[in-house]
Amino acid sequence: MLEIFYKNKGQVATTSELISLDQLGYDDVLWIDLWSPTGEEKRAIETYLNTTIQSRAQAEEIESSSRYSENETTIFANTNFLIPGPDNYSMEAVSFILCEGIIVTIRNVPLRSFTDIQRKLMANYRMMPTGYHILVGILENRIDLDADMIELMSKEIAQYSKTVSLGGAVNEEFLLEITQLQENTMLVRENIVDKQRMISSIMKSDKFPRDVFTKLNILMRDVSSLINHTNFSFERLEYLQNTVIGLINLEQNKLMRIFTFVSLLLMPPTLIASIYGMNVDLPIIGGIYDFVLLIFVMLISVALASLLFRAKRRRGNR
Repeated sequence: MLEIFYKNKGQVATTSELISLDQLGYDDVLWIDLWSPTGEEKRAIETYLNTTIQSRAQAEEIESSSRYSENETTIFANTNFLIPGPDNYSMEAVSFILCEGIIVTIRNVPLRSFTDIQRKLMANYRMMPTGYHILVGILENRIDLDADMIELMSKEIAQYSKTVSLGGAVNEEFLLEITQLQENTMLVRENIVDKQRMISSIMKSDKFPRDVFTKLNILMRDVSSLINHTNFSFERLEYLQNTVIGLINLEQNKLMRIFTFVSLLLMPPTLIASIYGMNVDLPIIGGIYDFVLLIFVMLISVALASLLFRAKRRRGNR
């Protein structure tokens, strides 16, 4: 799908017709948004701007030269947009091409940042008179959304920490949830660092208008603070994970201690029962009260063993 935003009598109009490019000059077009474009749409834009549109594989490469590059007439930039899900997050590659003051965006999913900027552009395009301003606006909006996601994750981490501190249910499922939250935090940090690299490359370019650099400096400071925040969140999750693992180990140790104690208590009566279960002549055999006497001896052995363990525990506590 294709949507073209162009200036028309002091306002911004849109069209989805490729044939409209034949009547529009470079000074008229502001933004060409390609959403899951067809081969025909890609070729039409390449012909119109006399450039090449990168493939999805190229957009997903992590080399610096693949993330941002420019020549005499065109700037190519690629970055990832984080898509939040019910349980985990995913990355979606987005490509930007700036040529003759026109911005071309290539994406495969709906993105809120694009919708918000398109709405602002339709309301007052003079706030974003060129593709360069539109790109900075998209990054600004996206970083705000990333900050909101980080804030929500911080609240979620605080809730997990509160559950642990109040002695809530801590089990393997709880530990897996913390691990998933760690994975999401790493994805958020990777996403923010990617934006930092892109903004840094833009600030080194001489093609962008000078009036956008104030916003770019603010974005760099915002990105740096978000990176610090994600680092703190990850460290907090790591500490929380170690605490949960320690609590789970303590619970397991308590169970093992109980089983060990019961086994040791039952060892003397088991020994007595084994001895009197042998098919040989033994003392105290033949009387009517032999069974009761043996049970009494077993109970005495259990009591003595229990007193012995308690006495040793008290000495150990001292």
